[in-house]
Amino acid sequence: QLQLVESGGGLMHPGGSLRLSCAISGFSLDKYAIGWFRQAPGKEREGISCISVSGVNIKYAESVKGRFTITRDNGKNMVYLQMDSLKPEDTAVYYCASTFVADGINWCALRTAELFEYWGQGIQVTVSS
Repeated sequence: QLQLVESGGGLMHPGGSLRLSCAISGFSLDKYAIGWFRQAPGKEREGISCISVSGVNIKYAESVKGRFTITRDNGKNMVYLQMDSLKPEDTAVYYCASTFVADGINWCALRTAELFEYWGQGIQVTVSS
C-alpha cells in the first residue's frame, strides 16, 4: 500500500538543527512531487517547502526560506527536510505529502495542499529552551 513515514523529529533548542526524513513505499518516487507541511496547535496547515519530480523546481515559504532545505533521492525513495537555525515558532507537527505528476512536468506548489493525494502520519518538532 502507499505509505509515507516521517522520522527525525523531536526536541531541539533555538538555533539548533534537525533533519526530517520521509520514507516512501508502494510507488515510484520519480513520478511524484513532494511537499512538506506543518500545523501548529490552533493554526491552519502551512505549506513550507515542495520539490518537483526532477528537483528542478523548489519552493519555500517565507517563514523558512534561508533556514530549511528540501532534497530528494528518487533511487532510495527518500525525501529530506534539513532544518537549521530553528526558532520556537517552528514548533508544529510536520507532514510529508506526495502527488502524482505527469511525465515531463516539474510542478510544485505550496498553496495547493488539496492536490497532494498521499500523506504521512506527521511527526512532532518542538523548539524550546
